[in-house]
Order: sequence, then structure tokens, then C-alpha cells
Amino acid sequence: MTPDIKLNGTSVASMGWLRETVSFPVPQSQSNTIVVPGRNSPIRYTEALGRVSYQPRSFSLTFSMLGTRKRYDQMVAEMANRYAGQLIKVSTSEEPELYAIGTLEISSEYDPLLGRGQLMISCEDADSYRYHNEETIVNLTGSGTLIIENDFMPVVPVITISTETALSWTIGSDSFRKSLSAGTWTLPEFELQAGRNTVTIQGSGTTTFRFREGRL
Repeated sequence: MTPDIKLNGTSVASMGWLRETVSFPVPQSQSNTIVVPGRNSPIRYTEALGRVSYQPRSFSLTFSMLGTRKRYDQMVAEMANRYAGQLIKVSTSEEPELYAIGTLEISSEYDPLLGRGQLMISCEDADSYRYHNEETIVNLTGSGTLIIENDFMPVVPVITISTETALSWTIGSDSFRKSLSAGTWTLPEFELQAGRNTVTIQGSGTTTFRFREGRL
């Protein structure tokens, strides 16, 4: 399989570019420390809100082509007009089920002696997490206990219920119970953590959880 990149679902290889290098480094955590005189350990605020937050993701992609300067200019213009300065979903052929999203910047150069052109795509403001292409949908009809699997990124699902239903769940040492009428709901306190999440449902209708998973 030829290594490829897709931008908003469009293959860059199909546009005549050969992928050379890809750099998708893990985003750095948002950290802040205060050094207190007389104290041997600094005060760390990396998890000040109860979890680690991350800096925007930055990445770079390099492509090349062989051909005339005229052909090269046409190919660069096509890429620039479609993607430069745009908020774009970017996925690799190695992990096609995931995408990063950020604003793309484009630069280029051409070597007339070799007849070889290069195109560099960079991003400095991408979301920290890469997202799953497909939303996850989990549902249960009637009463019972539902186990919801979630990737690394914490996420609050959209809950749709067909009849009045009671939900019970636990996060850490905190227990919650919520009675909901038929409709679509978003409960900030119902946040799915990484791994297995358990919720107890009491009702006669169908309860559906819809969310998009993500990972670093």
C-alpha cells in the first residue's frame, strides 16, 4: 500500500503527490508550576482541573513530485486554493480510522535542475486529540446495566430516550442518579472516562448514547 494522506477525505496521492515524511508528535501537556521559597517541591498545576489538559497539536507533512515547472505550479495552486488557511480533517493511511483537525498552512519549492518539486503542509493549532471517523452509538431497550467502552478522551455523550427513564452511574467515588423524560439530553456530569463505563437504566423504552471517541 502506498503511504498516503487524506484531507477532508480526499487522497493527496490521487492529486499526484508522493508522501515523503509525516510528523505527528504527541501534544505537550498544559503545565504550570510555582516555586515556593523554602519548599523543596514546586506546586504543580498540571491537573488543577482534575485532569491533564494538552497544548494544541502541531504536525507537518512533506510531499514531492517529478515534472515540469508548469505542472508543479498547477499542482501547488490546486492544493493552496483548496486547503491553505482552511480548517481541515487530516488522516493517514496507517490509521485511517482516526483524523486530526486543524488549520493548514502550505509552502513549496521547486528544483529546476532535478525537475523535482516539494510541498510542505504544516499545522500549529490542531485539536489535542485525534478523533474517530465514526460516531459510537450504544443503546439498550428496557431496564438493565449497560457497559459503554470509550477511548482515551473523556467525552459527554448525547442521550436519547423514548420514554421516562432513570439513569444511575458512578464516577470515581461520586454516585449520580437522574430521572429524564422522553427526548434528547446532554448531562455534563455524565462524562465517559477511558475504558469501561457502567450505567444502570430503569425504564421501558430505548435509551441511546451517541458520542465521538478520541485519543492523543
